[in-house]
Amino acid sequence: MQVGREEVAEYLEEVKRLIRKGKYQIAMNSNREQNRQLYTEYLIDEKQSEKILLDLQLENYAETVQNEHPKFSHEWLYIFGKTVELMRRFEGSDEVVPLYIKLNKIKNQQIIVISFHVQKYKLKYPY
Repeated sequence: MQVGREEVAEYLEEVKRLIRKGKYQIAMNSNREQNRQLYTEYLIDEKQSEKILLDLQLENYAETVQNEHPKFSHEWLYIFGKTVELMRRFEGSDEVVPLYIKLNKIKNQQIIVISFHVQKYKLKYPY
């Protein structure tokens, strides 16, 4: 589902407000192996991850999807893509990495970064 520019801009404002307050987490549970893999393959820490999230712009928005988990089907997840330069952990060389970022804003009180990993496929950006 595509949402309007204004709605995405407002969503991003609220996301950044909550991140600045420290009210966010990047999911690292057993279902989020790709998120953990990003931190294994590249030299990236929490501070850099936060900076990437705070640097998201309207132009990084790809789409909005309904949460597929039956228990949370009322939730809408916003997908963004962001290309960043990261250093490979064991090679010591910088690489341009396209990230896939899926956000869930919980009752305007917390952000869950469901996906924060290398893109598996190229995203399309409507804005």
